[in-house]
Amino acid sequence: MRIGRVVGRVTLTSAYETLVGGRFLIVDVQDRFSLAGQKRKTSESLVVYDNLGAGNGDLIAFSESREACMPFYPERRLPLDAYNAAILDHASVVAGTVDG
Repeated sequence: MRIGRVVGRVTLTSAYETLVGGRFLIVDVQDRFSLAGQKRKTSESLVVYDNLGAGNGDLIAFSESREACMPFYPERRLPLDAYNAAILDHASVVAGTVDG
């Protein structure tokens, strides 16, 4: 699971019937530097399916790959690569070093 910030929305003219009621969001992936309030070291954005109601500027936790489809199991024909699992109130990073 990774953390991202919602920066926009994707508009579709039709959707797979299992996905009706949700929407697709454009999310900037947040690294540990951006979560600590520093400049982002990475620049990665992706499209995430959301049925929780996240809006622009919200911090979310999302899953990717096969895990993104698990909330819809046993339906097997889902065109998802990322799924919004939670809307976060706050995320904090403690600076330190890792040994080993």
